[in-house]
Amino acid sequence: MTAMPSAEALSIHSLITPTAGGIASRVLTRTPGGNLTLFAFDAGQELAEHTAPFDALVIVLEGAFDLTIGGTRVHATPGTIVSMPGGVPHAVEAPEPARMLLLMLRTP
Repeated sequence: MTAMPSAEALSIHSLITPTAGGIASRVLTRTPGGNLTLFAFDAGQELAEHTAPFDALVIVLEGAFDLTIGGTRVHATPGTIVSMPGGVPHAVEAPEPARMLLLMLRTP
């Protein structure tokens, strides 16, 4: 991974190239405390239900996401943040082209 330059304002659009009919991702930073990953989903793309060992936060930048967390459906739009507890099954669907930041929180 190429490190992001510091002390520079970067355009979110310049950091990731969406994939037609797919999902693109780029790890922006990785530390012992967690990772910050930028995702770009094309319309109709999804991450099937899975479980992660760490708590995570989804921050919606563009478009919309339908998340299912422990059986609860959440519709998230730009400017919203959703908490996903570690060990709880979750899935992510993008009904339209969308971008989000995923912050994985680890205990160092």
